Amino acid sequence: MIVVPVELPGRPYDVVIGAGTRHELAPVVTGLAGVEHAALVTQGSVADAGWLAGLDPGVPFEVDLIEPGEGAKSFATVEELCRRFARRGMSRADVVVAVGGGVVSDVAGFAAATYHRGVRYVNVATTLLAQVDAAVGGKTGVNLPEGKNLLGALWQPEAVLCDTETLRTLDEREWRCGRGEMAKYAFLGEGPPDASLLELEVADQVARCVGIKAAVVAMDEAETGRRMVLNYGHTLAHALEAGAFGRPGDLAHGEAVAIGLLFAALLARRLGRIDDARVDLHREVVVGFGLDPRLPAGSDPEALVVAMGRDKKARHDLTFVLDGPRGVEPVHGVAVGDVVATLAEMETVR
Repeated sequence: MIVVPVELPGRPYDVVIGAGTRHELAPVVTGLAGVEHAALVTQGSVADAGWLAGLDPGVPFEVDLIEPGEGAKSFATVEELCRRFARRGMSRADVVVAVGGGVVSDVAGFAAATYHRGVRYVNVATTLLAQVDAAVGGKTGVNLPEGKNLLGALWQPEAVLCDTETLRTLDEREWRCGRGEMAKYAFLGEGPPDASLLELEVADQVARCVGIKAAVVAMDEAETGRRMVLNYGHTLAHALEAGAFGRPGDLAHGEAVAIGLLFAALLARRLGRIDDARVDLHREVVVGFGLDPRLPAGSDPEALVVAMGRDKKARHDLTFVLDGPRGVEPVHGVAVGDVVATLAEMETVR
């Protein structure tokens, strides 16, 4: 097993990576002072895959199923979870355990952050997306009709267990979803970026990504500056996921991020921040992970610009995380004309 510490001042925790780490849940939960009850929040697909079998938090527990997909990331889901917690008398000393992918960690974490003004929670990450990103760092939340992740809280888990054994039941789209998020980390670590992430075994890939994220979160937990770089490729991605090309839900998160990464590279080149070789490296990494960096056919530049203007990084302007001489960093006040021209430059799926 690989252990990556998240060194938050006063609230450090470990991310444990490897096959079978879900069975470390009982020592984690019983090590929390005063815990007498657990709520395991998960989805039917996780249960159907057999990953709840033998999963023991070491205290009495109930399983709370939420619906699949982004539709479950709603305040209505959080309210229903919290009402279930209240009906069974869960106290502030008890614990929520999120077992699943990014949707589960986002929703269960937000429920934990708000119930009794905050109860402890643990993430058991069963998808690649959750392991390399969503389950680590304390970002929780749900969507609004106006945009993704606009309602949420920063609420750190007590521990994260990334069980690489669970990845064997993922379908190809779930793999692409995680690999799209993984691809951004090729450009966020120390030193010059390269494509070496592509060559590692999956546990080592997860560990490298988690290590990079942990270092960023420790520097800027509240996302007032440096943490924004973890949204590399996400400004366009979120606009695409919201259906700014007419078909919300057609793109998985990682597929949208892959497109967003190449868009960000092309925009950075247009602004004179990087050269052709760096753009080519972005394309190499994205394609190397089996992802398609082309814009979906029918994408509406005007709708995309409006959606990107609502991004949570924006300060009443167009803000992007872009590569450049100092590495990846937030860039505010990008001109609409440059964004539209870059969208026009991108190849589209026909």
